[in-house]
Amino acid sequence: MLWWCQFPYLVTNHFTIPGATPLTPLPMQSASPTNLAPRRWLAYFFLALSMSLVGSYVALSKPLVAALPVFLLAWLRFGIGGLAMVHWLKRPANELPMSAATRRLLFLESLLGNFLFSICMLFGVSMTSAVAAGVIMASIPAVVAVMSWAFLKEKISLQTGIAVAFSALGIGLLALSKNELPAQTSPGSEADLLQNKALLGNLLVFAAVLCEAAYAVIGKKLTGTLSPKRITALINLWGFALMTPLGLYVAWGFDFSSVQTPSWLLLVFYSLAASVWTVWLWMTGLKTVPASHAGVFTVMLPISAALVGILVLGERLSGLQMLAFAIALFSVILATVPTRKSA
Repeated sequence: MLWWCQFPYLVTNHFTIPGATPLTPLPMQSASPTNLAPRRWLAYFFLALSMSLVGSYVALSKPLVAALPVFLLAWLRFGIGGLAMVHWLKRPANELPMSAATRRLLFLESLLGNFLFSICMLFGVSMTSAVAAGVIMASIPAVVAVMSWAFLKEKISLQTGIAVAFSALGIGLLALSKNELPAQTSPGSEADLLQNKALLGNLLVFAAVLCEAAYAVIGKKLTGTLSPKRITALINLWGFALMTPLGLYVAWGFDFSSVQTPSWLLLVFYSLAASVWTVWLWMTGLKTVPASHAGVFTVMLPISAALVGILVLGERLSGLQMLAFAIALFSVILATVPTRKSA
């Protein structure tokens, strides 16, 4: 196993972390030095780094989508990620056996956050414009906050509410700042067909938003019962099982010799980042930070994706994009500044 596959293990063994707060209705495990929540500032760093990695590999995955079919790419991603963390599947000695409720939550976490999110997002973006999809995705922090209030009974402070509003504004401005070629007007029934297709695409993107918000809320529940490493491995295992029928069907007639060596190397990075690093970082941060609070850090996804486009792909930064970045980063700063009550 390469050393960088062990990144979460190396990090967790170099920090001293305090105990986690039990969550209901799932039972809390006994505390141990390797299964405790990190300090608040470190949790913020993990959440921001997780979303930044998501944005970076999303921006760099365009060559992979061109080289591999979507379902085959997803199936290989879960398979490579599973091989890298197969040793995380074993239950630690200090962890109680999983209850039926925990098993259901693990399945829902993978079904919504891995399987349905990918399908809704990929097909939704293909039917609607990038600007429309970006504006809809700007609602993620707000939807996470609402779901956290409804299902976790988290109280949303005024400071967190303002941070959520600024994060949505930043993501929305960033989407509106993207230049798109005007679509050709089509007469009659063809125009109606295109409009209906765009509406369906917008609905699919919003469904992806709901899946992403549910991923954050369910993840908060799971961190009260299981360690972040085991959650990461089990979610990936479910994702592999759900994607196997589609992956095998596509792989049966695919010419693997047509994929070049750089694409295979990029696939390994993509698999480790998407299945191992980002999930572990997010779950570790959620052990300390409320889900509604953590939702603000989703602004790092479009920011990092845009920065990769500027630094790696040679794209230019407009004045409106700079304003969007400033607003989005301000929301993160506002979310991390401690209030008098928390201090």
